[in-house]
Amino acid sequence: MSEPRYQRILLKLSGEALLGNEDYGIDPVIIGRIADEVQDVIDTGVQVAIVIGGGNIFRGSGLAESGIDRVTGDHMGMLATLMNSLALQDALEKAGVDARVMSAISVHDVCEDYIRRRAVRHLEKGRVVIIAGGTGNPFFTTDTAAALRAIEVGADIVLKATKVDGVYSADPNKDSSAELFDTLGYDQVIEDKLRVMDANAVVLCRDQKMPIRVFNVFGHGNLMRIVRGEKVGTLVN
Repeated sequence: MSEPRYQRILLKLSGEALLGNEDYGIDPVIIGRIADEVQDVIDTGVQVAIVIGGGNIFRGSGLAESGIDRVTGDHMGMLATLMNSLALQDALEKAGVDARVMSAISVHDVCEDYIRRRAVRHLEKGRVVIIAGGTGNPFFTTDTAAALRAIEVGADIVLKATKVDGVYSADPNKDSSAELFDTLGYDQVIEDKLRVMDANAVVLCRDQKMPIRVFNVFGHGNLMRIVRGEKVGTLVN
């Protein structure tokens, strides 16, 4: 087995990635498989932080479109990320991985507050740190939270898990001629409005020189291949 290319990674999971074959909520099979793949990576000595979205339960912007106050909707979305994070923590612990949930919004009875130094300490001890609650502020997506936390904890790369193989020139489900990019520049992603992460997240990564790799979370073993340095998906740098 080749040596890991990265010492510390931040994995960004969308809430929708946890749906699997379900219409709502969490598919136990999917979250169990993700936990197993994270365990494989941890076993190589790589430190793993995770940020999860809440779109499988509530999405703030979607709630706002239905008439709910945007700030209220975003707070509901933050709580949804906490539910997903607790579920992933449980799945990881069942797989034999020590994990901690840390939240940007205080929920002391169920998890720790997110404190950067404490998060880094957990990572150094080999624990998976699952960061919930987004940035703790409305109007910011969990993509932006992932970029921010990756920079704060000193991750080597942001791994953006999606349902497709990387970044395409068009929607591959609608356009059979869509081209899969191997690499992209931050500015090209922003100017061409390619759906990698939201613009705030991409700008933050660009300014701090944080690379992003977009890959298919449903490809078995993809996470480990990336950690080993294989070219999987699309690299934005």
